Amino acid sequence: MNFDYPVIVHCEAGSFWISCPDIPEMASAGGTVDEALFDAVDALESALSLYVDRRDAIPLPSPHGCDQAVVRLPALTAAKAALWNTMIAQKVTKTELARRLGVNRPQVDRLVNLLHRSKIEQVEHALHVMGQRIELAVVAA
Repeated sequence: MNFDYPVIVHCEAGSFWISCPDIPEMASAGGTVDEALFDAVDALESALSLYVDRRDAIPLPSPHGCDQAVVRLPALTAAKAALWNTMIAQKVTKTELARRLGVNRPQVDRLVNLLHRSKIEQVEHALHVMGQRIELAVVAA
């Protein structure tokens, strides 16, 4: 799963704001484009956490052009979003995942909380239990 969301950069009265067609709940602003894009990562994480709160699948990003601005989820957040979407697709509840992992339900709550800084190894293990694995690639920026 790819979590690189294309965004639109708007300019109004000397400041900039960011919107995301795929995630209408997301918005960020800044005095410069770079500042607005930097803040957009936090805004995207917060907006996506609303989908988890509502027990909805996290929308995947639409394709983007090579010149289009993109907001990329941090690796941990992307792994958590993939875990959540896998749970939704397989109709596995938090309680059931806790049972499969041999942990308490609050631990699973933290694993799918996009704003909680879990250890990536814990998310990776949960994905493995769900039949998924993480692949990591480092590419030129």
